[in-house]
Amino acid sequence: MKKIIHVDMDAFYASVEIRENPSLLGKPVVVGGSPNSRGVVCAASYEARKYGVRSAIPCSLAKRLCPEAIFVYPNFPLYSSISQEIRAIFHSVTDLVEPLSLDEAYLDVTCNHFQESIATKLAEQIQRTIFQETNLTASCGVSYNKFLAKIASDWRKPNGIFVIRPKDAPKFLLELPIGKFYGVGKVTETKMKSLGIHKGKDLYLWNRDDLVFHFGKVGAFYYDIVRGVDNRNVNPTRERKSLGIEDTFSQDSKDANFLETKIESLVDGLEQRRLKRDIRGRSLTVKIKYSNFTVKSMTRTYTSWLEQKEEITSIAKDLFFQVWDHATSLRLLGIALGNLDRDNQDEDSPSLFDQMEV
Repeated sequence: MKKIIHVDMDAFYASVEIRENPSLLGKPVVVGGSPNSRGVVCAASYEARKYGVRSAIPCSLAKRLCPEAIFVYPNFPLYSSISQEIRAIFHSVTDLVEPLSLDEAYLDVTCNHFQESIATKLAEQIQRTIFQETNLTASCGVSYNKFLAKIASDWRKPNGIFVIRPKDAPKFLLELPIGKFYGVGKVTETKMKSLGIHKGKDLYLWNRDDLVFHFGKVGAFYYDIVRGVDNRNVNPTRERKSLGIEDTFSQDSKDANFLETKIESLVDGLEQRRLKRDIRGRSLTVKIKYSNFTVKSMTRTYTSWLEQKEEITSIAKDLFFQVWDHATSLRLLGIALGNLDRDNQDEDSPSLFDQMEV
């Protein structure tokens, strides 16, 4: 039986800014662009989250939700530097560390440098060491596989530890709201609820073939995880093939203005993920899916790194209007960076686009 810890820093970017400027302590801090810009929120302190401010929403909306919010422009070089300190702490515990981004990672502590058999004690040690060395807090999830550890780390935030033991997993998963299942985005959650799947116990009643019919190959993943099955290893040497983001629309559209705005929104989301993972690429792909589910894509590759949001936006729009036939409605848009910098990768991506929704 494996022992996996998922460590997730608490409101990482916002917490770093508060550490650097203690006068922000206890205040609603939003890390992102100006509230008068078209930028998106990168992170929000827990005081800001009480008002509904969260990552990836427009900064202008964050200002409306929380008029007293204090906006701070992100300092990614600082976040990256602190992330390296935190990873050094992880590696002092085990060699099997799989970073997901600057602020979270999986650790396989089945065998560890301290020969400690109780994973919870190691999680407590990691929390203490992170706080002592960085003055920042982290939350830890402990379980026997990656899926359950990931869910557990979010259960007692901030600065908490939650353990899902093998004997407790079945009951926990059956009562878990479907939107809390890692890998179930907002669009999938809505579809599941339309099919009568509101909790794990509803999902458990479906057979594998029916889930694959309604949700594609990821349906097999849903079948396994509701049964507590996740055989993925913590892999410290994975290479990400691409970094992507896509959006499935609530209604099909062929409105060029609407679609152009969607591209800008996707680029904002891609930029946030790129900076969080400290990744850059040399190629850009635009993917579209028509209302009849036909998929088309177009890629352009450059000799220099694509690192400027304005440049990526311009390229994405150019590619989009070349690949779209202008007459057929679309149900999905996606963009992805490829040919990534091999020195700045944190995570494997099994396909061109992440299995995530915005």
